[in-house]
Parts: sequence; C-alpha cells; structure tokens
Amino acid sequence: MAARLNYVEFPVGEIGEAKAFYESVFGWTLTAFGPSYAATLSGDTDIGLQADASEATKAPLPVVEVDDLEATLAAVEAAGATITRPIFPFPGGRRFQFLDPAGNELAAVKADAH
Repeated sequence: MAARLNYVEFPVGEIGEAKAFYESVFGWTLTAFGPSYAATLSGDTDIGLQADASEATKAPLPVVEVDDLEATLAAVEAAGATITRPIFPFPGGRRFQFLDPAGNELAAVKADAH
C-alpha cells in the first residue's frame, strides 16, 4: 500500500460545540473517545476533534497512513525533519508527529491489524 492521507485532526476549544457543528452541518456521526476527543469512523478519510489543549496542535493535523511506522520515522529523521512527538500508542494504532521543512506539523500512523 502506498502512503495515503487518512485522517485530519482539528484543534477545537469545546468538544460538545464542535461535535454538534460537524454532525449538524455534514450529517457525520462522531464517536466520543473520552471527554475531550471525538472522531468519525467512516473507514475512509476521517476527522478527529481534539479539545485537550495539552494534546492539540496549533493547526489542523494531517495524518498519513503508512505500512512501516519505524521505517517512516527513520526516513523523516534522515530528511532532517523535527520530531514533535515520538511514536506513541492510541486506540487503533500507533503514530508519531513531526514538522516538515516549511514548519507544518503532520503525523504518520500505522493502524493495528484487524
């Protein structure tokens, strides 16, 4: 599988208000993952809403799905990118975050095997 954009995480101030907005405007169903996070689970390109200020990025966070997380981390480091969050687990997989040369924050993710 080639790497593909599969997720975009939005920093939000208040989870209830943001969740209600996306559900009412687009008809999406967002599943709560704790008191400060919700996400669509479409199986296609999904969105997440991050209301925990200590976890949220400054701008929307594009997430790229990869086959080999460690190889991608090595490639990102070899290309001179700054790692902003080392590999960490979350419900559904593992990911890390980094800054590209222009200063944009992205994440690479490897989903758990189903």
